Amino acid sequence: MKEVYLEEVLPFLKRIDKERREQFQDYFKNAPLWILENFVIEKLQKGTTFIREGEPVDMVYFIGDGTIKATDHRIYGISFDFMLFTKVYAYGGMEIIMDIDRYTTTLQTVTDCTVVKIPKAQFAKWMSTDIISLKYEAKLMGEYMLEQARNVRAFLFLQGANRLAMLFTNRYEKYAVGGCLKLCNDRQELSDFTGLSVKTITRSVNKLKEDGLITKQGNTIVICEEQYNRLKENLMEVLSDEE
Repeated sequence: MKEVYLEEVLPFLKRIDKERREQFQDYFKNAPLWILENFVIEKLQKGTTFIREGEPVDMVYFIGDGTIKATDHRIYGISFDFMLFTKVYAYGGMEIIMDIDRYTTTLQTVTDCTVVKIPKAQFAKWMSTDIISLKYEAKLMGEYMLEQARNVRAFLFLQGANRLAMLFTNRYEKYAVGGCLKLCNDRQELSDFTGLSVKTITRSVNKLKEDGLITKQGNTIVICEEQYNRLKENLMEVLSDEE
């Protein structure tokens, strides 16, 4: 019955993919009705920064459809986009549970997105009175931090083309369609996601192309399943040599 009501208050659930719809259902299966009645649905255009590191926590966000990225604003004005998200997490929930008053990460939409917002006070009340939902949120928090830590550890060992190859394998696993990944060869965006300079990105793309690990079609990078498997095998060899 609650699944039916959830689709009534979140009508976009009927048109999103099954996996994300089930994630919403799992997250809110134990939620009280007053939480569902506090949902605010909002459309965000691509490139919208909806959470800024250091600003007061006032809302918790869930991504209904689309993709977002997390950005670490480092010293000297350099930014590093370290993760892409499509899964259903409570963005801002970690700060509330850990009694942190300000957001710890900057989040921006990579595509047009539908987001669900819950005011901080209502989310905090729910978590403090529902041990089952609190346990589930803690599980997701651990999953998020484990994935982030793994990515950062791996990046510490990789340079140049290998670091870019890791980004491509991660993108392939998330977004490949029919065994093929196509992405824009935007050097600045690739620089933001890897922490490499634009010049290094250019050299690395050319090297991966020369090695047959990617294909360029105009301003598009194409990776087929065979190339993905080779990229992953090469990365495993490099990382094992560093251990």
